[in-house]
Amino acid sequence: MPTPILMPALSPTMEKGKLAKWLKAEGDVVKSGDILAEIETDKATMEVEAVDEGTMGKIVVAEGTDDVPVNELIAVLLEEGEDASAAEGFTAKAPPKASPKKEEASEPPQPVAPASSTLAGEAAAPAAGGEQSAAAPAANGARVFASPLARRIAKQNGFDIAVLKGSGPHGRIVKRDVEQALKDGVPKAPAAAPAALPPGMADDAVVKMFEPGSFEVVPHDGMRKIIAQRLTQSKQTVPHFYLSLDCDLESLLSVRVRLNDAAPKDADGKPAYKVSVNDFIIKAMAMALQRVPDANASWTDGGMLLHKHSDVGVAVAIPGGLLTPVIRKAEAKGLAQISTEMKDYAARARARKLMPEEYQGGSTAISNLGMMGIKNFSAVINPPHATILAVGTGEKRPVVVGNTVEVRTQMSVTLSTDHRAVDGALGAELLGAFKGFIEEPALMLV
Repeated sequence: MPTPILMPALSPTMEKGKLAKWLKAEGDVVKSGDILAEIETDKATMEVEAVDEGTMGKIVVAEGTDDVPVNELIAVLLEEGEDASAAEGFTAKAPPKASPKKEEASEPPQPVAPASSTLAGEAAAPAAGGEQSAAAPAANGARVFASPLARRIAKQNGFDIAVLKGSGPHGRIVKRDVEQALKDGVPKAPAAAPAALPPGMADDAVVKMFEPGSFEVVPHDGMRKIIAQRLTQSKQTVPHFYLSLDCDLESLLSVRVRLNDAAPKDADGKPAYKVSVNDFIIKAMAMALQRVPDANASWTDGGMLLHKHSDVGVAVAIPGGLLTPVIRKAEAKGLAQISTEMKDYAARARARKLMPEEYQGGSTAISNLGMMGIKNFSAVINPPHATILAVGTGEKRPVVVGNTVEVRTQMSVTLSTDHRAVDGALGAELLGAFKGFIEEPALMLV
């Protein structure tokens, strides 16, 4: 009996996701543990493993399809001895975005086209001469169907195959069309027309302010949509309150040099760790929350959540947005361990390979733009956190010490607090504790 493959829930809060890529095609043999597909959630790309063995009988949801609901049928796995007809009764709940033409309905089923040639809701059509047709967008946005051989010959001769008119079934471009064009002369490509706007954008008030064709529309991906939704909700529902002060970094920088110089080295001379200023900041914020436990909180309508541990999220910029991996129980970890974990999280965040449990939750967050030369800024709280610390660059400034002026390295920080959970006095106490740990790093060892 065919086995349905459903859209998996990759996190407790996931309701839908994007089926980014199929790694198995119809007809492929599947073994338990094989990777079937890649699924994109709001902030990560994860792999879907097969739990049964069989043959991929039918792909129901095409790769590239957005907003596929959890538990929606996405494919059908056939058991040994079953043929493709056994999967014919399996369909997705949602109707396809485009229906095949009537004259194509009687054609025999074809293998799914390569990843680059199949759009959501559309099936690849067969090419003449038994070749599989590959569809790609032309300059004007229309899709062009051509055989791989025809496409390869056109590429080798340096012209866009989209300028040709196909003589194959249903207008597909085949080898003889390319050869005839090379013989008679390749037609010139028409001037590119302005790209059509996605549905609903033509009436957008902002879009109407600009001349058609003077801009390019880059669709929002899932991550950008979620960031916009959550931070808009945060500013609308969380009453922000801001506190700023300057921290002296002279002692911290001296300790950092000594720690890194003392790091054990392997046979190749590579140190076991290299602690950054940001690692000290994470540790100091974790210790400050333990020193001021009432600020280690999350607001809920039913009551205040007072957290026992300091789970510190750290914002990591990635293409298209940011992720906030969480250093769990940071108050109990040494600087070297925090440094190692943070480097691993940052690398996997940029590759969008973090698991949901690695970036969800946490009791506070840190956003550090100091490495970009930003002196000070205010960050937006990311619920369920009640605080977020915005960290500016460390720079030499004239500072009054006693009755004299000295040049010392200073760092400006701004604490954003949810005033429902952390009011002004409590926030000031937390920020003062943080400053104490930063200016006297030895206190983190007590």
